[in-house]
Amino acid sequence: MKDLVRALPAVHELQKDIRFMELIEQVDLSESFLTDSLKFEIDRIRKELLTGNWKGHEPGTEEFMDELFMSVGRLVAKKRQYTLTTVINATGTILHTNLGRARLSENALKHVVETAMNYSNLEYKLDEGKRGSRHSHVEDLVKEMTGAEAAMVVNNNAAAVYIILSALARGKDVIVSRGQLVEIGGSFRISSIMEESGARLVEVGTTNKTHLLDYENAISAETSMIMKVHTSNFKIYGFSKTVETKELVQLTNKHDQIIFYEDLGSGVLYDFQKHGIGEEPVVSEVLKLGTDIVSFSGDKLLGGPQAGIIAGRKELIDQLKKHQLARVVRVDKMTLAALEATLMDYLKGEKGLVQIPTLRDLLVPISELKERTEKFVQSIRSFGGKLSVRITEGTSKVGGGTMPDVDLPTYLATISHPEVSAEHIAKKLRTEYSPAIIVRIQKEEVHIDLRTVAVEQEQQLLEALKLI
Repeated sequence: MKDLVRALPAVHELQKDIRFMELIEQVDLSESFLTDSLKFEIDRIRKELLTGNWKGHEPGTEEFMDELFMSVGRLVAKKRQYTLTTVINATGTILHTNLGRARLSENALKHVVETAMNYSNLEYKLDEGKRGSRHSHVEDLVKEMTGAEAAMVVNNNAAAVYIILSALARGKDVIVSRGQLVEIGGSFRISSIMEESGARLVEVGTTNKTHLLDYENAISAETSMIMKVHTSNFKIYGFSKTVETKELVQLTNKHDQIIFYEDLGSGVLYDFQKHGIGEEPVVSEVLKLGTDIVSFSGDKLLGGPQAGIIAGRKELIDQLKKHQLARVVRVDKMTLAALEATLMDYLKGEKGLVQIPTLRDLLVPISELKERTEKFVQSIRSFGGKLSVRITEGTSKVGGGTMPDVDLPTYLATISHPEVSAEHIAKKLRTEYSPAIIVRIQKEEVHIDLRTVAVEQEQQLLEALKLI
């Protein structure tokens, strides 16, 4: 075995090989990068030789050299591939956190590309020729959409919660209902964020019931804020009670030093209840009740990029803009561009809303889904072969930790194969095709929900299924 190890070629010799030069030309990478890949492969083979696990050709032979350079070529090709890639979401979950949540509208994408490819007036006042603020680009739009006096944008809603608590309640008491101490994705908890911010948590009520009197009894000279957290990722039914926003506004109005802050989470600017979808509060309605400050996400029900949007009283927003954390949690030009374009779509009314994929997928008529699914199923049947497919009624999910109790009626292309398991089909679609296709599996059948599949992606999906 030691003789085989000694027969391994030196890297400087491999660099003189014609196959090395051919690889450089093929992959369009630097010589040093390719050399590092050679070293990696030689080290791997050496370890496998020493442990008796090497299954390839004997070092020193021409077959070994061919195998080595082929292996290096595969390694380099793999390293050159992006790890963040496009997938087709055929699960029917609109805001699929694992798959990137909200898709951006074409208008948002165009604005992002234009802003990213050029210099911009990110922090420059064109009319005055002076330095400006990046907050100004979407503030007026947020104000118009919500009725707030002022607004600012940070990198996500968790950051919004953190800066609000740190800037407005550090070292002071913040009263929160025990039933609203939620945990969001990735084990981030409101209580933990509050602890990190320096604010002191004062829990009131019980898990299922909190009364106005609980808040009143908890108020002291150390109270700076009453915080209401919208439980957008779970629901409590049965013997339960929460205090409404209007009542908490009235309570805080009796105390000059107390701020009422509502974390709305999902960020609803459009009233989905008009379509019988969920019970999410609309941001503008919450502010109209007299709430001092609110925060919400940009990449959930709003349908824009990942962002945390803060809106409310101008004096409070001004404090946040001047706080040292504002720079830590600020957003970049591409996020601002995407958010600006998304909010512009809202201003166009119904014709603008259908340009936003999240809203379009939520509001798509069930008749349209049925028609698309019927045509899709007919296309699969035209393949012949052993795939069995039928239309079944089902439900789609909103996802992203929003509207957990909402089931959207849908139609599914339900697929099975007499010789291949549903899990095998799902894995094949996920790993052997580009873009990867993500489906649902239920009762040993593959379910494809076209609600979350763009029309232009249907042909790609059909081509993949044709090869099952």
